[in-house]
Amino acid sequence: MNEAAAREVVLVQAFETAHPPPTNWSDEDRSWATRAALADAGASGAEGFVVRRAHHALQRLVPREPALVAWLARRLWRWHWPAAAALIGLVAGVLADSIGSSQRINLLAPPLWGVLAWNLVVYVILLGHGLARVFMRRPRGGALVRLTERVLRVGRGLSARGAANSALNVDLIKGFTQAWWRVSAPLSTARATLLLHVAAAALALGLIAGMYARGLVLDYRAAWESTFLSAEQAQAILSAVLAPARALTDIAMPDTAGFVAMRSVHGAPPVGAPAAPWIHLLALTLLLLVVLPRALLAAFAAARAHWLARHVKLPLNGAYFETLARAARGDVARVLVAPYAGSPEAAALKTVRAMLARALGDTTQVETAATTAFGAEDAAAAPVQLPAGTTLAVALFDLSATPELENQGRFARRLALHVPTLLLIDEAAFAQRFQANPTRLGQRREAWHVLATALHTTPVFFAGGADGEAEAHSLALALRRPVSAA
Repeated sequence: MNEAAAREVVLVQAFETAHPPPTNWSDEDRSWATRAALADAGASGAEGFVVRRAHHALQRLVPREPALVAWLARRLWRWHWPAAAALIGLVAGVLADSIGSSQRINLLAPPLWGVLAWNLVVYVILLGHGLARVFMRRPRGGALVRLTERVLRVGRGLSARGAANSALNVDLIKGFTQAWWRVSAPLSTARATLLLHVAAAALALGLIAGMYARGLVLDYRAAWESTFLSAEQAQAILSAVLAPARALTDIAMPDTAGFVAMRSVHGAPPVGAPAAPWIHLLALTLLLLVVLPRALLAAFAAARAHWLARHVKLPLNGAYFETLARAARGDVARVLVAPYAGSPEAAALKTVRAMLARALGDTTQVETAATTAFGAEDAAAAPVQLPAGTTLAVALFDLSATPELENQGRFARRLALHVPTLLLIDEAAFAQRFQANPTRLGQRREAWHVLATALHTTPVFFAGGADGEAEAHSLALALRRPVSAA
């Protein structure tokens, strides 16, 4: 999907997974968006369904939340930004005092040697990074990605400051920005890389232009000075660095005697040779070692950014997207709620159904089995009769009961032998009974955590009568670690 569609999908995801849930997006809205996307002929495949569903969802969300209009209209990238980076780099290079006010070029210490050295370091880093990706197959990331995030934070889109004039909560906005950064990190990195390469090439061009502009109206002399280097060593260094430029021109390097004559000594009369040949060599070296490589790298980064903007990859393997994928395929989750040692209240069953619908999709079918009495988990071949096609079982307990591996644990494991099984614990009655003593609630929760750890799963606590939104998030996490039957 392209960048605009991906941003819409991530924005709708932020609304549907926010805690607390926003007041302007209800379960009926969620179901309507799903039905509209299923009826849309343009929604082909899971990815197409997700894109069209987000598009339909925003038809309702945008009129209710004015801030979304500005957020969605804000462009995250403009192609004139590289031109601006080039202009800034060019001006900086021209204004840099690369030759010096004394009208003498120190061949061993002009600022452009720093530019050359820095670019060579960058090439080595890029080469090492590329080799590491090929041979070590490490995921992208690290310092460059973190730097890119900081650089592009302003232009990327949403900010928590937008919550000041919005009905949305700050957590929702932060959730969107964090999710969008994870999705768009490769694209943002490619764009930041493009700006850096363009600026570096333009800076080198500015240095070249500055040298020739000054050389046109002033008579510059070339010399060198050093505390540690001899004339032979200075000649060897400059010959090596300027070798590519010398190979493309007929400019000859002075011999050792010439370098001795060009040596500048503090306190002695000024010396030096005509600077024009040296300016030509330095300019050509910058072109060969900086401008051309950076231009090629910038072209590659631009092509990569252009491609990535049209092929944004979303993590469609998460619980949220897996639920939408099931809806797109027409798959129906069939869940059996199996109470143990007590019949659940109607309010508790309503909350469980809401949790399951939010976590597994609006088409989820939920059945409730007869309550299994305490100690009767081994009364039959299976603790409950599983209807045909059951895809998930929910072992439903009450927090008031003391969890025991031999009873509640065995009951859950018997279910897990047939289908993935989760632990749901209704804490409404216990919390009401000990509302003046929150320590008891924490202790009992910890006891259930111990049981869940023994079953290699995560317990989901809820209160009968709740809307199930926050609990659905916990249930989605627990789906990744169902009860182990072993």
